[in-house]
Amino acid sequence: MADSSTQSIEIEATPAQVAAVICDFVRYPEWTTAMKSVEVVEEYEDGYASQVRFVIDAGVLVDEYTLQYEYAEDISRIEWHLVAPSKMQKTQNGSYDIEPVGERGSEVTYTLEVDLAVGMLGMFRKKAEKMIMDAALKQLKGRVESLYPRA
Repeated sequence: MADSSTQSIEIEATPAQVAAVICDFVRYPEWTTAMKSVEVVEEYEDGYASQVRFVIDAGVLVDEYTLQYEYAEDISRIEWHLVAPSKMQKTQNGSYDIEPVGERGSEVTYTLEVDLAVGMLGMFRKKAEKMIMDAALKQLKGRVESLYPRA
């Protein structure tokens, strides 16, 4: 059974800058420690990725999977789902919601729902989800703020 988890973080950059980093999938291995390789498999006519293949190695979680992406017209919401079950996951659904904060800030809310193909006790699963989401948001913040430093 898949449980949903949500976390948020404030980033000192505009929503457009945050979305640009999120949508630059092939560069994920440069700033996301668990990502070993990322390949855009298909694109929409507007150039945004529609399907992306990931290879991850997060120690206890090693997997290869493809996600299907959809975008809000203003890119304030980026959501995805697992195209087909992988070695470790039965399903994965997630989203980033990006809201402006002040003149040059953003609040990013990350929601993730994963149903693992392997058994994991509830308390260990929640701890793993929290660690994955914490790392993802902190690494996103670091990447965005390093590319778009405040003047």
